[in-house]
Amino acid sequence: MADSSAPADPAVETAPARRSPLLARRGAVEGSGPDAGVAWHYGDPTAEQRALSRGGAVVDQSHLGVVTVTGPDRLTWLHSITSQHLTGLEPRASTELLVLSPQGHIEHAAGVVDDGTTTWLITEGASAPALAAWLDRMRFTLRVEVADVTDQWAAIGEPVDAEGVEGEPLSWRDPWPRTAPGGTRYGPEDAQHPGADRAWRLVLVPRGELAQAVAAREQAGWPLVGTWASEALRVEAWRPRLGREADHRSIPHELDWLRTAVHLEKGCYRGQETVARVHNLGRPPRRLVMLHLDGSGHLLPEPGAQVHEAGTLTTGGEIGRAIGQVTSVARHHELGPVALAVVKRSAPTDADLMVECEGGPVAAGQETVVAGEGVSADRPAARGPVARGLGHRPSL
Repeated sequence: MADSSAPADPAVETAPARRSPLLARRGAVEGSGPDAGVAWHYGDPTAEQRALSRGGAVVDQSHLGVVTVTGPDRLTWLHSITSQHLTGLEPRASTELLVLSPQGHIEHAAGVVDDGTTTWLITEGASAPALAAWLDRMRFTLRVEVADVTDQWAAIGEPVDAEGVEGEPLSWRDPWPRTAPGGTRYGPEDAQHPGADRAWRLVLVPRGELAQAVAAREQAGWPLVGTWASEALRVEAWRPRLGREADHRSIPHELDWLRTAVHLEKGCYRGQETVARVHNLGRPPRRLVMLHLDGSGHLLPEPGAQVHEAGTLTTGGEIGRAIGQVTSVARHHELGPVALAVVKRSAPTDADLMVECEGGPVAAGQETVVAGEGVSADRPAARGPVARGLGHRPSL
């Protein structure tokens, strides 16, 4: 029986219809799952990852989706239906939002940047049509227009910790892991977070100019690298991703996504009741962890592999109770094989774990991302005991 604590299908994205022209480069190996359509690497993934970690490389991210919202009501409208505070968003300032179900589950996630006329939403490629369709249904009589412009615009990833300035292409600067005003954290303080030193932004260019934009960066000395490199640094930074860490049952608290994508002090929006209730009174049912995998056997799990508490093999071949599933896997140039996983919050934070692999289970040590107690840094203090008689309604 499948473990009910785990994502049903972390790889929810399907291969996009479009393929990057950069896949014609010598040595290019195409990615898979949500990264299909762009290069996984170009022949030397370790060197590529080192170049990116040093702050001098460019990554083809043209498989991502781009949705635009234009019209004078765009920011107040998006503010009213998503998790983020967007009224008054300054041109070229970056943030991110979540679209939640009425029960508070994550349905869409998008980076947000506005150019003064249009709000640009950057999301997973296969999610863009559904996000655009949902937004279009929510327009009613407001002065907004929604369009999926993925066929016209492409993204380039680069290790730069700055938004674009006037005269430069529009860029989205990843806010992770800086706790935004109105947000809160279930993990470490910003300065102590392993993602604090990860600089990352997405530059939007016309899709027909993708190759030229990459070539200009190569002429400046930046090599073109694949998603093997960018994903390894994302996993190292504990950065959640739609279609990997987030599934149809995820709530933001489980992934520490209230840091950057949720504003707790804004007005009502779909799913807000669950966000507030778990933050103020409850605890998330699952939590994100980072796994340091035993690489001695040269085995790597696939996303979706079950995670178990370590235990003695039984006659039935069990390796301990199942507590969750792997969501992202990477070979890091310094840390070795690592992964992100979503597990039951009740699982001990110091437990040794085993991960299922083709070829046999692999041992894994866990690093806490979301605190095991499931309480945020800004949780309101519990009220004291109510005095006898107060709050009692006499019989009528």
